[in-house]
Amino acid sequence: MFSSKNRLRKREDIYNVFKKGKSLAGNFIFLRFTKNDLNVSRFAVVISSKVSKKSVARNKIKRQLREAIQKNILGIKQKCDFVIIAKPEIINQKFKDIEKELNEILGCRFNKIISKKHF
Repeated sequence: MFSSKNRLRKREDIYNVFKKGKSLAGNFIFLRFTKNDLNVSRFAVVISSKVSKKSVARNKIKRQLREAIQKNILGIKQKCDFVIIAKPEIINQKFKDIEKELNEILGCRFNKIISKKHF
């Protein structure tokens, strides 16, 4: 579990990420992000009931995504707000696969977009 300063909780903040943010997609993770004026990056994890009707499965995926974020939060140099959305394909994935895809998205692909001046 990451600290409360790294959580994106307010509804208007999440809507702001969806309205003004950029997006990246992997095989089973979709990421929306936008810059913030804070000293920390903030994250929200969204798992729809379309992913699984069982709340136990959805909560397990949330815990796995949060753990993968916590392991890699120090590698994110740019301070942004992130909303991570799971696709239905995530339900059959192992933690190592989820962590690998999140690292790939937050690593090289995210840094390519951040390095462009129009962001």
